[in-house]
Formats: sequence, structure tokens, C-alpha cells
Amino acid sequence: MASSSKPRVRFAPSPTGYLHVGGARTALFNWFFARHEGGTLLLRIEDTDVERNRPELVDGILEGLKWLGVEWDEGPFFQSQRLEMYRTAAGRLLAGGAAFECYCKGAAYAGADAATEGNEEAEGDDQGPKMKKSAPCPCRELTDAQREAKKLEGIPAAVRFRAPRTGTTKFEDAVFGPREAQNEEIEDFVLLRSNGAPTYQLSVVVDDIDMGITHVIRGVDHLSNTPKQALIYAALGAAVPIFAHVPLILGADRTRLSKRHGATSVGTYAEEGFLPEAFRNFLALLGWSPGDDSEYLRTPELIERFTLAGVSRTNAIFDRAKLEWFNTQYLQKPPVEELLPYVEAELKRAGLWDKSQASQDRAWFTHAVELIRPRTRLLGDFTGWARAFFTDDFDYHTEAREKFWKDERLGAMLGKLADALDALPDWNHDACDATLRGLATAEGVKAGFLINATRVAIVGRAVAPPLFDTMVVIGKERIVARLRRAVPALANR
Repeated sequence: MASSSKPRVRFAPSPTGYLHVGGARTALFNWFFARHEGGTLLLRIEDTDVERNRPELVDGILEGLKWLGVEWDEGPFFQSQRLEMYRTAAGRLLAGGAAFECYCKGAAYAGADAATEGNEEAEGDDQGPKMKKSAPCPCRELTDAQREAKKLEGIPAAVRFRAPRTGTTKFEDAVFGPREAQNEEIEDFVLLRSNGAPTYQLSVVVDDIDMGITHVIRGVDHLSNTPKQALIYAALGAAVPIFAHVPLILGADRTRLSKRHGATSVGTYAEEGFLPEAFRNFLALLGWSPGDDSEYLRTPELIERFTLAGVSRTNAIFDRAKLEWFNTQYLQKPPVEELLPYVEAELKRAGLWDKSQASQDRAWFTHAVELIRPRTRLLGDFTGWARAFFTDDFDYHTEAREKFWKDERLGAMLGKLADALDALPDWNHDACDATLRGLATAEGVKAGFLINATRVAIVGRAVAPPLFDTMVVIGKERIVARLRRAVPALANR
């Protein structure tokens, strides 16, 4: 067993699906706790459920954790590579009388894992019913002669834990306080299936003992498993770790978060254009409080302030609008240099990077992002409505044309504006402003009329950052060319 004076925690996903929101929040809490305490975070892939596992999803889980910014210190370890350790532990429990061989078929023993192939992993993942049966398995009292007869008949045996029939099992929970369960309500649960495969209850305890785990931070849906696991710890002569069961994440209708509430996979939010740190900040406050009304908490501060005492017992509500609010905060508040790699990746994804001025002039790129970001909500906005900043290949938005390009005089006006701007010796905000307003006065139109029409000509949309700032950033040559390109477009509308 590993040992340390510092806490050792683990995140242990099962590759039966992608990294979902609840799992991501659990991973974050473990990471925050480990970093706050100067401890160690292990990553363990619990892949012993052959029927439900999808090995190809392991890479997706790892990618999700990396995008989220969770840095593990040891692992990943794979339970499928540790099977002999679980079988050895089951043998120890058999030899010590804490377990017994079970030959029950079908529903002969109506425990929560009635058949010898009972799915303890399903229970651990909150997938199945939490039936509490106090009746002992009939196989626990078989004589040696009866067991030998079963073996001679070729009946495969599972291994069950010999649950105590009296007293209570106690454990400490950092969120819910001291807990205890009546032993008479704990069935003789399966440790090894008849095919030799370990159940969740056995493998998780054996691993946590071997890896020296001091604190188990996981979802509250595992709370019902903990008395069984505490019994296994005791039977193996190991200290029971401190548990911390964190609340569920619910949808707005207060039912468990699922696909009907929208995206549940972390990867989906990455694809949608959310920033990792914004997502971390949002998830951190789902079931944890820093002790005051603070919301915008950068990751170092989250780590500094995170304690298990701040974890709530109340289920959290996933609020998409709040997540988007966090994303806008992280698009606008941090130094612009922190945002540049994400915008660059987004532009590359959209095929807008290689020929863009952004790829050739870092100062220009920084200036452009600084101008655009106050109006963005998602990273995709940099390649959506803000596309015209990074490429000359853009269309005129239909609604913008219909609203601001109705006047037949506009073609001539934009042509004159292009010539006037092209003649400017200095290209700056005030010069562009004065030139446009001077032309508007000479043509007998309001400045706003020409401003709106010009905006459509140079970015294709009715909405953009302030016009003259936009013109300065895009540059004289490109602005003049776009105004001249708009003239025939106006004539053919």
C-alpha cells in the first residue's frame, strides 16, 4: 500500500460513456482538494464491466479531462490490468470467513444482486434499483460436503461477502457527517461473479487500499454503496478512508441531468465554444460555496479557497444561462493574451487562419481580439458574426441589406466614401469619423444613415463593434476595397 502524510485522492471514471458534467465536477473537486492540500490525484479507469465498457471512450475521457485542465499526478491505471489482485483479495476474504461461495441460480437469492451475475457496477453508477434485502443467502450456511457436491455438479460459484446480521456499520462523511447503516439491511453482496470478474464493490476497495487513498470524493449516488465498502475495508484489515459524497447536478426541472436537458458531455461544451476556465468556474459553484457571494473566481483562487466543508448537501441546478454568463466574463475580463490561443484554434478550425492577417501580425491579432471580445458570448463568435475581421470572404447578411441598403443613392455615396478614405494621409479613428460625417453632410443625409450602410459594406452585418474602431483595425486598404466591392452589390440588389 502506498502511504503519504498528504491526502491521496482519485478520480475513477468508467468508459461506458463520455466524460459527463457530473463526472467532470467530481474530477474538479478531487483536483481542487489535492492541490489545496498539497496532495496527490490519481486517475483510475474502472473498465471491468466488459458488457458496458467502450474502450474507445477512454481517449475521450482523457481528452475531456485535459480540456477541463484537470492535471492528475499518477495514472491512468486500468482495472482490467489488475484482475488478479481482486481475485487474490477475494481469496483472502474466503479464507478468513468474511466471504463464501454462492451457487444460487436466477432468483434463488433475492438480494440486490439476486443472480450470481448481479451487476454491482450498475448499482454503483445509480443505474439500478437500491433494493435492501435482509434475508441471508442460503449458500452462506452450506457445509463443506454440500459445497463439494455443488462443485462436482459443475455449478459455477460466485463469491459473496458474508454480511453481518446484527449491529451497524459506521463511516465518516465530510459532507453528510457521521453515517451508519443497519447491518440487517445489507444483503450478502457479490464480490466475484461466477466467471471470475470482480464487482464494483470489491475492485474499488482493493484499488483504494493498494493506492493509499485517504479521501474518497464522489457523487452522492454512491452513498448507498459505502456501508458495503466499509465492511470490505474492515475485513481486509485496512483503515476506512474519509468519504465526501457531493450532491447531484439536476436540470431546471429538478430531475437528474440528462440528454433531455441539453448537452451532458464535456466535449460538447468544448465544441460549442466555451472556455475551459469558465466551465471550471461554473462547475465549481455547482454544489460548493467559497463562503461568500463571490462568483468570478479564477482557478488559482478556487484552489486556494476549496475545502470539503464548503460542499453542500443540497443538489445543484445546472443553469445554461449562468454558464454562458461565466463564459462572457472569461472572454472579457482576463488579459487579452490569455484568449489569443483559443481564438487562434477557433480560426484554424474554421479554416480562417493561414491567410489571415492574424497569422502574420501578432500585434494586429491582439488588437482585433481586444476590439471584438466585448461583444462575444462563445468562441464561435470570432468565426461567426466577426468573420469579416479575419477574412475578406464574407457575405452580406440578408436582413442587414434589407434594412440599411434600401436607398438608391447609397451606391454612389459608398463610392465617394471609398475615394475620400483612400486619400487620407493618416488612418485613425478621428480621421475616418470626420471623413464619413463630412460626406454625410455634403450629401444631405444623417451620419447614422451612412454609418449603418458602411457597416454592412465592410463586415456584412448590422451588428459589429464601433464602426470607426472597426475600420482602424481592418485597415485602410481592406476597407477601401470593401466599400468599392459593395457598389456593384448595391446596384444589383
